[in-house]
Amino acid sequence: MKPGIHPEYRPVVFRDRAADFAFLTRSTATSDKTIDWEDGNTYPVIDVEISSASHPFYTGTQRVLDTAGRVERFERRYGRRTQ
Repeated sequence: MKPGIHPEYRPVVFRDRAADFAFLTRSTATSDKTIDWEDGNTYPVIDVEISSASHPFYTGTQRVLDTAGRVERFERRYGRRTQ
């Protein structure tokens, strides 16, 4: 790797405000906001809209769409095409 062209890779806290969940990982993302973490150190914090703690797929609240019912409803509303 060429020196001096890559961003700094350091510990960063990602915080999901919707689920009140935060995790410490390493990233090149930057932030002006900081947080005092459980280990007593201060890290930059990045607020995210969704994480594994609030995403419907991971929490088990995902809805299954009834595509067959949608097709039937469309055909009832607009009729079938005749050839």
